[in-house]
Amino acid sequence: MTKSELVARLAERNPHLYHKDVERIVSTIFEEITAALAEGGRVELRGFGAFSVKERDARTGRNPRTGEPVHVEAKRVPFFKTGKQLRERLNPGIARDS
Repeated sequence: MTKSELVARLAERNPHLYHKDVERIVSTIFEEITAALAEGGRVELRGFGAFSVKERDARTGRNPRTGEPVHVEAKRVPFFKTGKQLRERLNPGIARDS
């Protein structure tokens, strides 16, 4: 599902809202999640999952074409961990300890 498909579906389910307002709401939510992660924070949506930032150390990688060693700088990457309810919905009937 793309962002525009999400906006269309939400607008369809909420006919009392204007399409442009739904689009603004969705964009604002994504912007707030992005801003929190950029500040090194964590965003937890209970039952859905948690967005966080992980630090990756600098390392030596390889150029896939030539096989030559290449230095890869340290970086921060977004990480998403699914919530319990989402996991259960995706895997019905599977008991899980955690």
